[in-house]
Amino acid sequence: MGGEYRITGDKYPRMRRPRGRRKLVFAVIASVAALGLIGWGTLQLIDVFTGGGDRATAASSKADCPTGASPSATPTTASAAAKALPEPGKITVNVFNATPRSGLAKKTADELKKRGFRIGDVGNATREYDKKVKGVGILFGPEASLDTSLPVLGTQLADAERRTDAGRKGTAVDLIIGTGFKALTSKADADKALAELTDPAPTSTATKKNC
Repeated sequence: MGGEYRITGDKYPRMRRPRGRRKLVFAVIASVAALGLIGWGTLQLIDVFTGGGDRATAASSKADCPTGASPSATPTTASAAAKALPEPGKITVNVFNATPRSGLAKKTADELKKRGFRIGDVGNATREYDKKVKGVGILFGPEASLDTSLPVLGTQLADAERRTDAGRKGTAVDLIIGTGFKALTSKADADKALAELTDPAPTSTATKKNC
């Protein structure tokens, strides 16, 4: 520039921001931080005086609340099915002897009759089974007897094998005595097994306690 206001020399004035604006920015930031701390402290005090600690304690207690087992109030599917099993007096049993020992079929049939079962045919086993049953015996019946008559009869001879035939007619079942047979299950044990089969103990279900 020329004229009266000409600048001479090689040094120029340094331009600086006004110090007042910088102080103002720092003051605003400090105020915001102070207000945040005050608000947080106020919330903590409100939480203490309004029972926030009690809620935390209650939540912790519920988390630690143990579960207890109590008998189910309603019968399970298994117990309902068990109660549908036929009584011994409604089961007809044919007793066949597949061993060389004579008189075993009649003796076994008489004992089953004393225990409440109906007795059908009594005699020697057919050629298919005669002297070919190695275990204590075979319980044989129609397909429908697998979950009805055979389990009930099985309480009288616990180790007997169970078989069914889908083409067999009627409801009677067979007890084929094998060479391993010595005697029927003792009456006391058979009665206990029958009681457990027809009236099982109620199952337990987990329930939460109110703590």
